Amino acid sequence: MHTSHQAPRTATAGHAEHNAPADPAPDPAAGVGHGPHPGHNAHDDHVVHTHGQHTGHSTAMFKNRFWLALALSVPVVYFSPMFGDLLGYMPPEFPGSAWIPPVLGTAVFLYGGQPFLRGGLNELKARRPGMMLLIGMAITVAFVASWVTSLGLGGFDLDFWWELALLVAIMLLGHWIEMRALGSAQGALDALAALLPDEAELITDAGTETVSVSELRAGDLVLVRSGARMPADGTVAEGQAEFDESMISGESKTVPRSKGDAVIAGTVATDNTVRVRITAVGDDTALAGIQRLVAEAQASSSRAQALADRAAAFLFYFAAGAGVITFIVWTLLGSVPEAVTRTVTVLVIACPHALGLAIPLVIAISTEQAARAGVLIKNRMALERMRTVGVVLFDKTGTLTKGEPEVRELAAADGVGRDELLALAAAVEADSEHPVARAIVGAAREQGLSVPQATGFSSMTGRGVRAVVDGRTVQVGGPSLLRELAVTEPRELAAATGPWMDRGAAVLHVLADGRVLGAVSLEDAVRTESRQAVAALQDRGIKVAMITGDARQVAQAVAAELNIDEVFAEVLPADKDKKVSELQSRSFKVAMVGDGVNDSPALARAEVGIAIGAGTDVAVESADVVLAGNDPRAVLSMVDLSRASYRKMWQNLVWATGYNVISVPLAAGVLAFAGVTLSPAAGAVLMSVSTIVVALNAQLLRRVKLNPAQIR
Repeated sequence: MHTSHQAPRTATAGHAEHNAPADPAPDPAAGVGHGPHPGHNAHDDHVVHTHGQHTGHSTAMFKNRFWLALALSVPVVYFSPMFGDLLGYMPPEFPGSAWIPPVLGTAVFLYGGQPFLRGGLNELKARRPGMMLLIGMAITVAFVASWVTSLGLGGFDLDFWWELALLVAIMLLGHWIEMRALGSAQGALDALAALLPDEAELITDAGTETVSVSELRAGDLVLVRSGARMPADGTVAEGQAEFDESMISGESKTVPRSKGDAVIAGTVATDNTVRVRITAVGDDTALAGIQRLVAEAQASSSRAQALADRAAAFLFYFAAGAGVITFIVWTLLGSVPEAVTRTVTVLVIACPHALGLAIPLVIAISTEQAARAGVLIKNRMALERMRTVGVVLFDKTGTLTKGEPEVRELAAADGVGRDELLALAAAVEADSEHPVARAIVGAAREQGLSVPQATGFSSMTGRGVRAVVDGRTVQVGGPSLLRELAVTEPRELAAATGPWMDRGAAVLHVLADGRVLGAVSLEDAVRTESRQAVAALQDRGIKVAMITGDARQVAQAVAAELNIDEVFAEVLPADKDKKVSELQSRSFKVAMVGDGVNDSPALARAEVGIAIGAGTDVAVESADVVLAGNDPRAVLSMVDLSRASYRKMWQNLVWATGYNVISVPLAAGVLAFAGVTLSPAAGAVLMSVSTIVVALNAQLLRRVKLNPAQIR
């Protein structure tokens, strides 16, 4: 009895509720009919709490400022004389028209430029110049120079109002895109959390009681009707149903769950009503664990990001130095107005917002795309390292295999049919909860066999089980059962079971009234997806190895079936990390794929540690990446995404850096003697184009196919 709830109750009840009519299935598009949970923000309202240029900024803030800045920029650009000269048209003139660019441009500067001005001031105070300071410097110089021109001071022609407005609008757009990408993974998971039901049907002595999900405790028994979502993690206590687990695994096909199977909060029972014993609630559920992993991924920094920050600091000093040198040189040449014009142009177009977006935007989009594919990147460095991996080391049990026995082969004695043999074995095992029993019963069910009713079931510890079927005493057990009964296996059966044992299969004999009727082999079932994963990795030039604590013949059988390159068998969990070190000593960079629990030391030692499988057990500190589902093909998603991201990083870096290297000297006038100069207008246009190219190039990452089922 639980005393922590509002009313005392036990987790038992009659069967009336079990057979109650199922509620109509809700419309999937309508969710479950309630709003977000406390603390849940809408997708565009995510606030970035990590350190750096976006600290305290929200996606909505950048979005709102962008749209307003864009609306104000249109008339600023249209009425700008410099822009008109550039395109060869004369802006319309009427009383006050000349003040449209200065007034609206000032509004854009003060409102749209505020995040960059504040960020630049913070970087200046911290003596850590970066992107925000460069942007702030560029828009401030453009603002001052434009007002000087508008007021007719000094006779300068530095009408940068249109460039200032476009620069602010483009930077707001770029940061909005980046922030949205950064928040998308968390936003998608927040949306999943919002789909959790507010209430649950708790089974008590008095029947069922509707309670808040927050009142549930581990050990409670709840009723989950057809079409309803799981309120918490648990195991099926009674009944069976097909569950939609696409929210966790990304796989649209429903999964059968029956007595003893684990079910996850938020998944949907699609066809039947089941009773579920709660095992985890609140922050202990699988969903909560996945949300924490995404938060860690967003908070992690990467070497590439640090490289971009260092590049920004360098470019700040480069721009400032180039500006000073430009002013001094042109002043010494006797042209102070030209010195001012060139210096202002250099400082405005040196703003490296293209470089600022080159790497962060690629990483942000990559992280988002990975999360949507069920690949949760805890450490962004893993995304960069994965492209260099030379060998993927898979743990066998539960990773390449299902971690549960499966009937592989049957051998019947003379005069006994194979179907009869399996039906008898299933009849005896029907009342057993052992995984082997479930495998035999499941195999009979899959073949559509008519399983007779058994009575007098009993378990013989370490030997097998027995029951009475159609008046005969039928026993199912291993070699120890034969020894105890002093029964010899028929020669024709021995010829079949010998090879089974040689490859490490579990062999069970079926006996009726002391006579051996046949044998059944059971082996850890190899995942169908594992074959595709191994072949695809090898096609990409990556070696595949397998590690297991199982006997060598068992490991070799699985390796031969999957065509694995190298096998480490009979390895203790404590020694798995040594095998990783051994591969590393052979100049391999290693990605270790395991269940995240027994494999923790190896996961930590590998260049990339990947924990596979949905559930709270995968939320381990040692893994860099967590695969939300159990599909080993998701490792390919990491490989392909890492390689594509690296290409985009370099493409963007080359483009953005090349722009600054070429445009700044031209703006400074190093080729003025040859009649080659870069006008302020042309420099501004090139800067805007550079930013757009970088942003669009990063967006191309969204075309990378990451669905494991589509990867070849």
